[in-house]
Amino acid sequence: MPFDVRRFDIYRKVPKDLTQPTYTGAFISILCCVFILFLFLSELTGFIATEIVNELYVDDPDKDSGGKIEVSLNITLPNLHCDLVGLDIQDEMGRHEVGHIENSMKIPLNQGAGCRFEGEFIINKVPGNFHVSTHSASAQPQNPDMTHFIHKLAFGDKLQMHQEKGAFNALGGADRLASNPLASHDYILKIVPTVYEDLSGKQKFSYQYTVANKEYVAYSHTGRIVPAIWFRYDLSPITVKYTERRQPFYRFITTICAIVGGTFTVAGIIDSCIFTASEAWKKIQIGKMS
Repeated sequence: MPFDVRRFDIYRKVPKDLTQPTYTGAFISILCCVFILFLFLSELTGFIATEIVNELYVDDPDKDSGGKIEVSLNITLPNLHCDLVGLDIQDEMGRHEVGHIENSMKIPLNQGAGCRFEGEFIINKVPGNFHVSTHSASAQPQNPDMTHFIHKLAFGDKLQMHQEKGAFNALGGADRLASNPLASHDYILKIVPTVYEDLSGKQKFSYQYTVANKEYVAYSHTGRIVPAIWFRYDLSPITVKYTERRQPFYRFITTICAIVGGTFTVAGIIDSCIFTASEAWKKIQIGKMS
């Protein structure tokens, strides 16, 4: 007797003349197909889209930066002439720069009565401060008006993340136009190193920061101290890393198989229960008639 490989078939076929189509089975089959299609499209959307996973660790992520951080500042002082506006930088490594002008621009506003300062500069990765003041002016004004509006203060590379919200420009939109014109403003910044790694493995290094602020009029034994807008910063040892990932293809296929198999199995059980109940009801009715 020749060997018949068909004996290994676990999916035995039932002849069509032994099956019975029903309206209930057709209705359940249509609902089943619609449900499978809906879940398939949902999983496909999730497979195509990327997700961002974040983690925390203690390290300096950008060791190639030479211990430097790029800063971008954009601030408007509507009641202070551009000739009086300057940027000063200090830190614990001994840096003390008054009137930083490299990569900076002053735009006159309000017919020259105000000024918009835009600048990009480098700070060291040590505690320090930078401040907008009149310290670099050739002649100090009597009552400099430090009311201001901050358009942007950001550190490091600009990141484009649509799924994650971070404090990369926490002071953007800070409005101090209604504050005391003669007051100084202290912004205390805690800078958090941030790494963003895309699907290709390319990394960008940026910095988020938290901020606390206070407004005050300072005096010394010689009288009132000239006001300024201070940004005092310190670095956090904790690094935040965002990693862009996509669902593996094998997981997508596994999920689709589970959806199809599970849906058909459950639908088959429901259809079988309904059919069995229907047949039993018919027999009861026939028994009553006889």
